Amino acid sequence: MAEIVDLVEVLTRRGVAVPEAALALVDGRGRRAELPGPVFEALREVVRAMAAGQGVTVAPQDAMLTTQEATDLLGISRPTLVKLLTEGEIPFELRGRHRRVMVAALLDYQRSSRAERRAVLAEMVTESEESGLYDLAVDPSGVTG
Repeated sequence: MAEIVDLVEVLTRRGVAVPEAALALVDGRGRRAELPGPVFEALREVVRAMAAGQGVTVAPQDAMLTTQEATDLLGISRPTLVKLLTEGEIPFELRGRHRRVMVAALLDYQRSSRAERRAVLAEMVTESEESGLYDLAVDPSGVTG
C-alpha cells in the first residue's frame, strides 16, 4: 500500500519555500477570486447555514430596513418592534411618516437582548441550585424530596 505524504511538509523540510495558500473562490471554469480571511469565514458561515436549511440574509451594516423587514430579522411582532422603537430601545429614523431602522442597530439590540436573557437564565439556575431544587426527585405522580 502506498504511503500518503504531505507534499508541503516534505518540501518545507527540504528547505524549499512553499508559498502560503491563498483563500479563494473558484468557479466551474477554474477562475479564482482571492478573498480576505474575514470574507472567507463569513462565506463559510453562510454555506453552513444554508446547508442546514436556514435562510440567510446578507446586508450592509448601514442598510436601512422597513419596520416589516426589521420584525422579520428579529423574529418579533410589528407592535413589539414599534414599542421598542418608541421607548428608545432601538434607534430609528423617520422618512416622511415611515420608520426606518439601521441593520447595525437591530443587530446590536439582538446581541444585547440575548446577553441579557443568558444572564437572567444563569441567575435562575444559580438560585435553583442554592435552594436545592436540583436535589428533588420527580415521579409521574408529582414531585417528592
